[in-house]
Amino acid sequence: MKKLLTILFLSFSVVGFCQKVEFKAVTDSSQVFKGEIAGMPVTMQLYFAGIADCSLHQYFVDGWYYYNKHQKKIPLTGVYNYGKLYLYHFGNKQKQNSKLLKDQITSPQKVEKTAEIAEALSPKEYIVFDQDNPKGNMIPGNFYLNQKVQPAQLFTGNDMIYRYNNYLTLPNNKKINTFDFINKHGGNQLISYASGENGNRVLLYFEHSSNFNACGRCGASEGEKGYRILYFTKDWNYKNYEEFLTESCLENIYDTTETKSKDRKTLKYKISKTTTSPAYTLTVDINNASVIRSK
Repeated sequence: MKKLLTILFLSFSVVGFCQKVEFKAVTDSSQVFKGEIAGMPVTMQLYFAGIADCSLHQYFVDGWYYYNKHQKKIPLTGVYNYGKLYLYHFGNKQKQNSKLLKDQITSPQKVEKTAEIAEALSPKEYIVFDQDNPKGNMIPGNFYLNQKVQPAQLFTGNDMIYRYNNYLTLPNNKKINTFDFINKHGGNQLISYASGENGNRVLLYFEHSSNFNACGRCGASEGEKGYRILYFTKDWNYKNYEEFLTESCLENIYDTTETKSKDRKTLKYKISKTTTSPAYTLTVDINNASVIRSK
């Protein structure tokens, strides 16, 4: 019996100390939202349907919604514009007018005139979520039918359809998404993780665009590159993160030199002086999941 208890204890110890962190990148091109129209529960699914011009902040969407009580899908087409949604149902001309709408929206300026262009096509009904400041996990809007206006809302704090999700699966059955607390660009890769007296650390390398608008500042550049350290408590509750750039169009960081140790576990980056920052060195310790900045 004593021998059996010893074996059980050893098994538990191995599981306890062999903590595992996993990473998975998932790009969403559709979202399902719950909400209400005139106080009645609705479900809505929207799909990314192509960029209007050159910005991932402005794109076409297609999809449907239904009242939960009846579950009869009503087709929608429209535009996502920097967090604002304009959704239209054209009745038996849905396919025809959806194409006409998209054909006329060919630039950022035309995106701003979505409502005017759509109304000229006589939508049977439409829903607009155009509030600049959503309230917590609720986005308010309006539903228009037969010249009457009813309140509408989506039960979410973010109505972005196209999303770069970077999921980290952590010990203790915990899971986080960098989309929610770092930025919307994704581009992370898991390098290593380690534990210390003050908790746990996860080291990520990242490469992503500088700007979702390819026609905007740094939109056509090499983008942003570097490392991030995510800090957690000993129980793997997220605390904060640090970011260390090795190349950046936005911060004018170029011509960085990299050297590696023989075992390739220590990397050194020499960052040149910029107009806003003196030269410095980054030392990346992969085994220790750490980055040290020095002169």
